[in-house]
Amino acid sequence: MKFVVRLAGAWMLFAACGCMEHSEPLRTGFVPVSGGGAIYYEESGRGEPLILLHGHSLDRRMWDAQFAAFARHYRTVRFDFRGYGRSSKQSETLQFTHLDDLLTLMDSLHIGQAHVVGLSMGAFVAGDMLAMAPQRMLSCVMASGGIRSVAGPHEPMDSVESARRDLEIARLKLRGVDSMKREWLETLVSGGGSRREEIREPLRRMIDEWDAWQPLHKEVRSFWAREAWQALEERRPDVPTLMVRGACDLHDRPYLPREMHFLPRGRTAVLQDCGHMANMEQPEAFNRLVLEFLESL
Repeated sequence: MKFVVRLAGAWMLFAACGCMEHSEPLRTGFVPVSGGGAIYYEESGRGEPLILLHGHSLDRRMWDAQFAAFARHYRTVRFDFRGYGRSSKQSETLQFTHLDDLLTLMDSLHIGQAHVVGLSMGAFVAGDMLAMAPQRMLSCVMASGGIRSVAGPHEPMDSVESARRDLEIARLKLRGVDSMKREWLETLVSGGGSRREEIREPLRRMIDEWDAWQPLHKEVRSFWAREAWQALEERRPDVPTLMVRGACDLHDRPYLPREMHFLPRGRTAVLQDCGHMANMEQPEAFNRLVLEFLESL
């Protein structure tokens, strides 16, 4: 049975969940964001809010092994970033940031503060939030990524960069999007550990359904990036932070993320026998690490 209600600007679908792992109903909906867009989200569980941020070319489903497990302890929210999954498409002319959309989602769901867990692109956004809006975070987990070192929203694209992107887009079209997707999938899988083949099919489904808008267009500055680095160095936020990396991603190098220099409550962890997609490759170890980190707070 399903029913729909409107709450604080968000259309929400409540569904009785037949999954044995869910003790709470699954709540889904769309939240309006800037430019007439909408962000699709799902939530389950009760308690302190915990928000999951997915990676590039993927969507909320990359958290399948975490969503129900975390919902046993927290009010867990996962969603599709703008331009991915069931959320609205991006535009070459509308300036927005993924952090702004995340904060709008939190406001619409009446979430003042949350634990934020992001992987890869999701870690870029979690890092932006840590630097630009730390007051909205109870804690931060960044896996397989951190704050980007690229131009931010206040550094417009110049003619040189625009011409370079035109060339990159033309080359991609000549090469073929399907070929690019196959190579990208192989990169994510081949960099893993002994269980890497287990993630091939779920990754393939998400990447196949991704419309590849971002590499085919001149994307606006959707990350705070270098501006976030400046804010982080000035603020040195007191947010409990865990940075995680898969051992196969490190290639025997030490894990010494730059962010740790500016996080008085920061710590790092390396998960063995996995690569970039650590949460999918070693879900039991990833879940245990994150939950133990949160419980330690």
